[in-house]
Amino acid sequence: MTVASIRDEVTELLQELIRLDTVNPPGNETPAAELLRDYLESNGVQCELYAKVPDRANLVARIPGGDGSKLALLSHTDTVLADPDEWELGPWSGELRDGEVWGRGALDMKGEVAASAVALASLAREGFRPSGDLIFVAAADEEVNVGFGLSWLCAEHPEAVRADYALNEGGGDRIALGGRALYLVSVAEKMSAPFVLRTRGRSGHASVPQIADNALLKAAPLIDKLGRFEPEPRHIPETEAFCRAVFDEVPEPREAYRRLRELDPTIAEFALSLLGPTYAPTMVSASLKRNVVPAVCEVTVDSRLQPGQTPDESAALVRSVLGDGDYELEWIEASGGTRSPMDSPLFGVIAAWVGETEPEARVVADCLSGFTDSHWMREAFGTVAYGFFPARAMPPEVTSLLVHSANERVPVADLELGVEFYRFAARALLA
Repeated sequence: MTVASIRDEVTELLQELIRLDTVNPPGNETPAAELLRDYLESNGVQCELYAKVPDRANLVARIPGGDGSKLALLSHTDTVLADPDEWELGPWSGELRDGEVWGRGALDMKGEVAASAVALASLAREGFRPSGDLIFVAAADEEVNVGFGLSWLCAEHPEAVRADYALNEGGGDRIALGGRALYLVSVAEKMSAPFVLRTRGRSGHASVPQIADNALLKAAPLIDKLGRFEPEPRHIPETEAFCRAVFDEVPEPREAYRRLRELDPTIAEFALSLLGPTYAPTMVSASLKRNVVPAVCEVTVDSRLQPGQTPDESAALVRSVLGDGDYELEWIEASGGTRSPMDSPLFGVIAAWVGETEPEARVVADCLSGFTDSHWMREAFGTVAYGFFPARAMPPEVTSLLVHSANERVPVADLELGVEFYRFAARALLA
């Protein structure tokens, strides 16, 4: 297959995917799963749709192999919402402009969906026979995760998605620090452990506020305390590995942050988020009427814990920050917080590809502050799951501003690079 045809094929497939509105909620991912099924089956790839409800199908495709290790290429077809009034081009236009494909999901993560599918299709056309199954999963419901996507597949159809290794979103950015080029491999992620902070008072007419007990006012100083709190930073294995790649040593956490700020303030802030738990109050619910003093105020706090930390440890820390008082804490969920070993055949494959593509660059393990579907594979099967979709045409500081934002777009050069990497990984790991 020529480079030009790979580029055109992945570009056109991504444009078709973007033109399908799969904003979650409601998701409506089935048309995307059917589009991918039709494309892959036309290239000789085995496909199966799995759906908990008809409108929210997951696609699992594979090139079957022997008894060797299985590699899964993970992706999801749902996206976050988009307000067309904020965009220069329509968020579902899929327009190609100046070498970039525009639209919601171009970066997160229909671009990776398209690259994975084209890699699978092109290998199938060439007669690739892997030593173990090469699996492609285009899952529903990653952005909201209410039980229609990969978590459901792992529980209800484990044999369809079980794999020894997996590649997913969350890594692959090329960054330059201190004159060194680094490719980040996400080997771990923080736990998503949001909770509700609740205060109670007594309702009353807002025209005479002194006769009531305003629960919203009780919540205000607690919100301020959480917003100002800075936990004592502590290294995790992934931040130590990052420091060794950048500094050739592991400075203590505060010193590492200071030195990173001298090199790149933006990267330093991302690194700081990994050095401890984070607590971000994001939603407030109180009175539903302007003229009624609220008796109850609920503050939703987005909390992310380091891998290995537990919600119980977090609860104790939060109470020490807020102090004694008349409030309640209710944990909503606890997902993620898993990691895969840094030393594995798959990590070696990534390092080998980078070595061929950019010999002077280094490959370094990283931890995600967010959540991905890699968690479900690690939890269900002990899968060695990494986030790695190489990107070097668009600077990571630009990418970070476009994900989940207006004017999302992806360079065609990075789509092509992703296809090339997935083809390399499949051949190298499943030879």
